[in-house]
Amino acid sequence: MPTVEPLNTLPIQQFINSVKSADASKQRELKLNIDVAKRLAFTLGEVMARLEGDLEKLIKENSGGNEPISIQLGSTKADWSE
Repeated sequence: MPTVEPLNTLPIQQFINSVKSADASKQRELKLNIDVAKRLAFTLGEVMARLEGDLEKLIKENSGGNEPISIQLGSTKADWSE
């Protein structure tokens, strides 16, 4: 089974810290140079791709059974099963 490399989320953490700092000092805007923006965009792309892959894997693993679904809203109850 292949091992999953850990994601480097440092650019996201740095961006969040920059936003917090700008907010605390009442700045009206936050500027990023192109290198910082590219690192942030690349990291967000990696994170989103990993999440999408994990979601696909989860759906594939759990799509085998047809379990009935029961939903109750107030005094009304509905049951569905395929």
